[in-house]
Amino acid sequence: MTVFGCRTCKAALTVPVSRVALPVHMDQKYGNGPGSLAPALEPGTFAVNPLPSGSPWRRWAELEAGEAEALGWYAPRFSISAGPVGRVLIAPGDVRGAVIDPALVGDSACCGLDGGEPNMVCVTCGTPVAIRIDDCGLRQAIWLDPLATGMIEDGSGPHPVLDWADLIDQRPGIPPSETGGWHPMWAAAVASALAHLLAASGGDPILIPDHQVAEIFRPTLARLVGPVGTRLERTLVLAGPGLPEADGDFALIPEHPQTGELWPVAPPVKPVPLAWDAWRHLAFHRAPKPVGRSVPILPEALPALLPGYRFEPDGKIFLSVLARLPEVRQPQLRAVYDRGRPYSYSFYIF
Repeated sequence: MTVFGCRTCKAALTVPVSRVALPVHMDQKYGNGPGSLAPALEPGTFAVNPLPSGSPWRRWAELEAGEAEALGWYAPRFSISAGPVGRVLIAPGDVRGAVIDPALVGDSACCGLDGGEPNMVCVTCGTPVAIRIDDCGLRQAIWLDPLATGMIEDGSGPHPVLDWADLIDQRPGIPPSETGGWHPMWAAAVASALAHLLAASGGDPILIPDHQVAEIFRPTLARLVGPVGTRLERTLVLAGPGLPEADGDFALIPEHPQTGELWPVAPPVKPVPLAWDAWRHLAFHRAPKPVGRSVPILPEALPALLPGYRFEPDGKIFLSVLARLPEVRQPQLRAVYDRGRPYSYSFYIF
């Protein structure tokens, strides 16, 4: 089993947990409350951020040539982190032996806790060890400080790794809407996939034959890169476990939610990763057909899969993912990226 503890006194700070892939919605802000969003991780799991996080922060204008690329950024930001790598994300209910210290709670939050510095301390020795986040519109989370915490036990944890077939059976995906509105996970997952799709296609329009995929992606793509031309033949298709081999130019493939592995596709097909819970729903959910109908229904006549108002992918996540892809330096993609910069990366006008 895997347990994290305090580096100073070696006291345990978590229950046994299993490693999973870092979700794209790890630090998502969606709406403005009331209340925080659901936790970024399921109970009994942890994920590791391999990128720098937290202070010190470097302003883009002050960076030397090559420094931004070394930190994983290929397009301008106001500032980027040059902090330690390896910050660990856990679900709030999995922490043990750590408490919030009021003296460390900043005043930048609205209705809860938020901040870039630790606000939780080890009960045993008082060392600041973690950041608790639960402010309005934010994902509930606890981030363990990699400099103050570490593994004190290393093992498989309570959740065994599932193969692709078991994932299909045991993890059915998440519908794009909840209680009549958009599900925040979909806003994050589609935003990330859109950034990867633009990078793979160079920002050119593409065809999407699948009705449900088109309903999710086509409106935003049309606003970003324009409508599909009559002579354009490149297509985006679904590919993955349980589906036929990809026969398009780009394949929307699943990311394994535990290992982070991407479903393989053979060149020249270019992969476009999508979070498992969204991919699984798109790949296998089909609207029920009317009883007794023998005449096929045209795709455009099918009932709407989504809520009745326009889908807006998460603009902050879209810009962040795009800025970390080297292809953003291409003029057409850089123009798409620069359209969002005046909005301080908090949202994007698609």
